[in-house]
Amino acid sequence: DAAAVRAAVDDRRAEPPGEPAADAADPVTEPRDPSPARVVADADVLAADLLVGGDARDALDGVRAHSWVTLVASDPLLDDAEAVVAALADDGLAADWRARVEQLREPVSHPAGDHPALASTYRGGAMHLLTYAEDLRSAGAGATLRGRVETSVRSPRAFATVFDPGSLYAAVEGGEYPGPDRDPRA
Repeated sequence: DAAAVRAAVDDRRAEPPGEPAADAADPVTEPRDPSPARVVADADVLAADLLVGGDARDALDGVRAHSWVTLVASDPLLDDAEAVVAALADDGLAADWRARVEQLREPVSHPAGDHPALASTYRGGAMHLLTYAEDLRSAGAGATLRGRVETSVRSPRAFATVFDPGSLYAAVEGGEYPGPDRDPRA
């Protein structure tokens, strides 16, 4: 279930850092202007989308179904999700998932040691951060983030409930919403 996935992410992030990632020398992405059509899913939501379905899949299906909505993720964020999938399922599924998500996401780079989801949100200009982590969705975290980054931190269920592609399309792209233009499961 999603709680087990969240616990696996917490365990991974509690481990002492290993060798710097291969992309650690990549230049840090300059922060983009915020956009409501840019979304970050924390590692727990990414792994739950694959392993559990439910709210995580509903939320990310809305993102994947629209080519004008961007999933933003750093390599460390994907590393966390891939490790959780490998730990809870198997290495082959994790590798297949990673190859697919690499094609879907817009990559960003951030300083080593930054929280992967928060840094991806900031560097990628994402106005939505989806996570099961209660500490990131707390009022205190919201107050702290509000002064630094223009984003809404929500559970996948909350995002799926409020995500309105019609009004978002009008605000971001202009014109009449044409409907989904991609198969979210392809």
